Amino acid sequence: MSLKFDEVGYWSEVKLDIIREYAEAYSRILSAQTRPRLEHVYIDAFAGAGVHFSRTTQEFVLGSPLNALRVQPPFNEYHFIELVQARVAALDEIAEEQEQNVFVHSGDCNQMLLEKIFPRVRWEDYRRGLCILDPYGLDLNWTVIQKAGQMKSIDIFLNFPVMDMNRNVLWKNPDRVQQEQRDRMTKFWGDETWRQVAYSTEGNLFGFEEKMDNETITKAFRQRLLEVAGFGHVPKPLPMRNSQGATVYYLYFASQKPVASHIVSEVFKKYANRML
Repeated sequence: MSLKFDEVGYWSEVKLDIIREYAEAYSRILSAQTRPRLEHVYIDAFAGAGVHFSRTTQEFVLGSPLNALRVQPPFNEYHFIELVQARVAALDEIAEEQEQNVFVHSGDCNQMLLEKIFPRVRWEDYRRGLCILDPYGLDLNWTVIQKAGQMKSIDIFLNFPVMDMNRNVLWKNPDRVQQEQRDRMTKFWGDETWRQVAYSTEGNLFGFEEKMDNETITKAFRQRLLEVAGFGHVPKPLPMRNSQGATVYYLYFASQKPVASHIVSEVFKKYANRML
């Protein structure tokens, strides 16, 4: 199978810059802690091939895995998960060139994270993790997000794929949506309460369901990260927009640490203008 590099828009390049900047601060802070001494782990659940092709510059840009491997001081471990075998092979080549502990996992991240990787980042083992959850669409299960929150040892960046939601699930007439698409939404959201959030009959004289806006839906999901997943701090997500101004997805960050939330809030502010 030949390798085809992902072509990314400038909004994806902004996301990569945001994650890189936080990863540098995260690694610097964790490496400096000696009482107790903590080991920190970098996890990319949808790693890709490690390199992307920029739609803006027509040049290759480093993906999250290669950006992470350049962070100083380095992470103690790196875990890259990918489903497409050609990309797995590219990641294997990258791993072979590294002196760090780099592990490439081939398969579904929903299974890999819960069974193989998260158990290596337990709070009681003095290990901490930064996990990048950047699905192409509604390909992530809520159980992964909730487990990360419950463990208390993992910070996450999360792509909330609102464009996929609006295109395939959150239609003006919800009765026309295929059951398969509803099930995808339920797995991502964690239960069927998304329907109550996404539609309302308030203010409608005839009792018809009206679709809520993106802001209402993302606000509710932020509350789920806090109240259901159990993260301590979730700053307001950053809308990632394309050249036409349409929101492609929202970038969430969730952590147990207020200092982490403060750092990311400042980074979001720094890059927000590039999304206008």
